[in-house]
Amino acid sequence: MKRATDRKRDSQTFKALLGVRDLVLGGDVAPGERLSEASLADRLGISRTPLRAALARLEQEGLLEQIPSGGYAVRSFSMADVFDAIELRGVMEGTAARLAAERGVAPAKLKAIKQLVTELDKCFRDRLEDMLFDQYVELNGEFHVSLAVLSGSEMMRREVERATRLPFASPSAFLEKQEDVLAFRLSLVRAQWQHKEIVSAIEMREGSRAEALAREHARLARQNMEFVLDEDRSLMSRVPGLALVSA
Repeated sequence: MKRATDRKRDSQTFKALLGVRDLVLGGDVAPGERLSEASLADRLGISRTPLRAALARLEQEGLLEQIPSGGYAVRSFSMADVFDAIELRGVMEGTAARLAAERGVAPAKLKAIKQLVTELDKCFRDRLEDMLFDQYVELNGEFHVSLAVLSGSEMMRREVERATRLPFASPSAFLEKQEDVLAFRLSLVRAQWQHKEIVSAIEMREGSRAEALAREHARLARQNMEFVLDEDRSLMSRVPGLALVSA
């Protein structure tokens, strides 16, 4: 069992991780800007030891990069990076879905993800304007976490999680704070159909179909990104992390 001091240190590192990540994704720190440990520690109310652990973790996640003079700077991303991150998530989730179908899923896990799909269905109303958008976003995140563990592989779960850490690769990257954008709500109708078909393919042990559906499902994020770029760039400020993306 962990000692109280170890638990406290882990808690402080987690607090630092969330705090620095929010500052970076929110655009409070510009791409290329060197992070000051002293100022971050004061701002977040934490000591430097857990802060350094958090900075190292964010460098592993790809949000920060080490600089030759020491310390870390905020990374910048190209549009190609965004699309590649989305594609990578699709590959990993597709592989997870295929393995789950091929290996079979424990009845309890299958029942749980099917229940999530049912709850997602309840978010929709006769009019898209009336759908329970915030509830959908929350349940959608739970669906993707559940999908990653269906194969029973801890390694696969970790790799799917790694692929979704970049903000624009997250399943909810283009949904958060977009409840008033009808185009995003329209995309959810197709997304929900895909949720059902992915689970069905896994249940029927159709590995190739499950993989193809999951990969296509991830590409909805790319379509939403393209909508932002082509139709309404004013939405970019409302997508977490896009402040780090160069045109």
